[in-house]
Amino acid sequence: MRDGTAVAKESMEIKRVGVLGCGLMGSGIAQVCASAGFEVTVLEVDQKFLDKGFAGIEKSLAKFAERPPEKGGITAQQKDAICARLKGTTNQSDLADRDIIVEAIIENVAEKKKMYASIDGIVKKDAIFATNTSSISVTELLTAVKRPERFIGLHFFNPVPLMKLVEVVRTIATADDVYHTAYEFAKKLGKVPVRTSDKTGFIVNRLLVPYLLDAIRAYEEGVGSLEDIDNAMKLGCGYPMGPFTLLDFVGLDTTYYITQVMYDEFKERRFASPPLLKRLVMAGWYGRKSGKGFYDYSDANQPRANKL
Repeated sequence: MRDGTAVAKESMEIKRVGVLGCGLMGSGIAQVCASAGFEVTVLEVDQKFLDKGFAGIEKSLAKFAERPPEKGGITAQQKDAICARLKGTTNQSDLADRDIIVEAIIENVAEKKKMYASIDGIVKKDAIFATNTSSISVTELLTAVKRPERFIGLHFFNPVPLMKLVEVVRTIATADDVYHTAYEFAKKLGKVPVRTSDKTGFIVNRLLVPYLLDAIRAYEEGVGSLEDIDNAMKLGCGYPMGPFTLLDFVGLDTTYYITQVMYDEFKERRFASPPLLKRLVMAGWYGRKSGKGFYDYSDANQPRANKL
């Protein structure tokens, strides 16, 4: 069946993983793959990006090494073994023997399609191509390759080493064995995969984005302050963080981009960016990563709400 309720119980064996991009998401994906025992090659356009990404992996693994085993901790020997399974490269030919390629580069259709087209003739024909996109149509991306039946979405969540969820996104062209293999691969990474289809926003963003945008509109309309709305949703709904704290964590620029994609697809107000979000992005206030968003992070331990 192609509705996600059942798939053929056939899958290929995955041993070697390729990751495109060594930014926040790419390095996280590489780390969890290596931690699960897979040999991982990470491709970047410049060595400096690999150096930065691998430094982040080293820092992350060091934190896991400080934890007790019952809380997911690892030994020094395990840490060394994980690092030994990781390799960085700027040479696309190093991906030739990979069984699955997980792409996590910039959230831009043209750049993603350009990357896929450039490696399609290098990576072996039976390898799976997976995209970590959170909003772009997986079907649109697969038009860049000559293996549409071997293309799928694997949407991880930030921070990848800690977040358990992976959305496994099937297109109308995805083969049954590819769908099943990708689902089982996510499980082998210690994740909880959920099946979904290639509808813009998938499951999480389809439900989350309207909530976040409504929070901004509520603030614009004077319903409450940033702190009060955040506290209301934390304490009233049991959410780990309020909408504005979450927006700053995700990145206001990322959220703004997602709203554009989703509004273009559905043409519904609930997916449209509120004016305040657009203005914050135009000002370069992207949230935690830029030091300013809905909150000011001059003191990262005690963020202060900005007067907007």
